[in-house]
Amino acid sequence: MTGVKDAADVGPTRTRVYSVRALTKTYETSGGQVHALRGIDLDLFDGEIIVLLGPSGSGKSTLLSLLGGLDRPTAGQIWFRDGELTSLDDRALTAYRRRHVGFVFQFYNLIPSLTVRENVELVTDMADRPVAPTDALELVGLAQRMDHFPAQLSGGEQQRVAIARAITKRPAVLLCDEPTGAVDSKTGARVLEAIERCNLEFGTLTVLVTHNTVIAGMADRVLSLADGAVAGERANARRRKARELAW
Repeated sequence: MTGVKDAADVGPTRTRVYSVRALTKTYETSGGQVHALRGIDLDLFDGEIIVLLGPSGSGKSTLLSLLGGLDRPTAGQIWFRDGELTSLDDRALTAYRRRHVGFVFQFYNLIPSLTVRENVELVTDMADRPVAPTDALELVGLAQRMDHFPAQLSGGEQQRVAIARAITKRPAVLLCDEPTGAVDSKTGARVLEAIERCNLEFGTLTVLVTHNTVIAGMADRVLSLADGAVAGERANARRRKARELAW
């Protein structure tokens, strides 16, 4: 493993990872149409931490699902590097998810009957150049717990195992949906620190959905969503370290 870099060491040169144009998602419900996204345009770059803020129903999780290839838009385009995601068939979209995207959700989805190391090892067969599970667990501060079972860990430790599992395939993108939503603030800070370390170690584009405005301090850019549209965008002059955040 290479040494973890300070956020200040990350230079301004960026390679575009996603281009999103006129992205729209509409759901049909018994009560009529729900417009989850309304023509979103944005560009996301490698090495960035992007925080998506907004109230429930603003479209944050829908956008994350579309970027991750878990769902398809009603209209618009998503380009990942030089390829158009929105033109892929189901098989190609599955390959994209397996090779390029790491997911971290609010709940950890660990397999109770497997050890921590075995849970992380599950995704190594999907990767071209996997990180050794022991190295991934060391990166999130859990090397000493690798032979324990999920039930023997705290909620925050389980979330860090989920992060190690997500990054062991060296994803180009780490998509995090409310990763601190099920833990207290002190534990949440450790979870965010693990995400931060992975971002700095691998240069992974990290997109983090949260209701917690304090977390926006660790971002390069903050996108505010409202009613399915980008209501505002700002760049932080300095990325605050996760351990500096308090809420």
